[in-house]
Amino acid sequence: MASFSIIVPALDEARGIAAALGALAALRERGAEVIVVDGGSRDATREIAAPLCDRVLAAPRGRASQMNAGARASRGEVLVFLHADTRLPEGALEAIERALAAPRHRWGRFDVVIEGRSALLALVGCAMNLRSRLTGIATGDQAIFVRREAFERVGGFPAIPLMEDVAISGALKKVSRPACLAERVTTSGRRWESRGVLATIALMWRLRFAYALGADPHRLARRYDAGRPAS
Repeated sequence: MASFSIIVPALDEARGIAAALGALAALRERGAEVIVVDGGSRDATREIAAPLCDRVLAAPRGRASQMNAGARASRGEVLVFLHADTRLPEGALEAIERALAAPRHRWGRFDVVIEGRSALLALVGCAMNLRSRLTGIATGDQAIFVRREAFERVGGFPAIPLMEDVAISGALKKVSRPACLAERVTTSGRRWESRGVLATIALMWRLRFAYALGADPHRLARRYDAGRPAS
């Protein structure tokens, strides 16, 4: 099996980071490297994570910055970018290896299931999976994976505070079409439910449309943060 590095960007994830890393323990035992990159947590995220992963790094806040820092510090031939509230399916690494064995694929993502109270979240997940298959654009919730040489060829994630997943997908599409795996990761619906599922869907479509038209990602990030409930 190829060597894998699983990179987990985290920010104030003390309540869930132990479970997230515990779910990766079997993969670590089989040789996968797990790196947590903290973006300046004000809680005990780093302390909880330290004994449960191979390395805990600090990087400027922002998923792009954090994931790039993790990639630079990693050793694996294949990089897997996993949000702290997302769980890989059984046999995830074998599925990735099968997909990347085909010369036409240098990167890819999983289908996603969104957990939560609202029945609408099932439709959101189905729509994300279908849109990704049609466009070749992956979201971070789908656990993007990529061969290191392809990641380095496109320069990693662009240094933007929002839409970094859309941007790197566009760059990687010039290297190869993505492998769209039917195996499903499971991610938390907290982001949708905290704002309201329909309101979040509408917001994300507006932001994606504005980004496609060339809007400044920094301005879009401020719009995204403006609707975030206080913690």
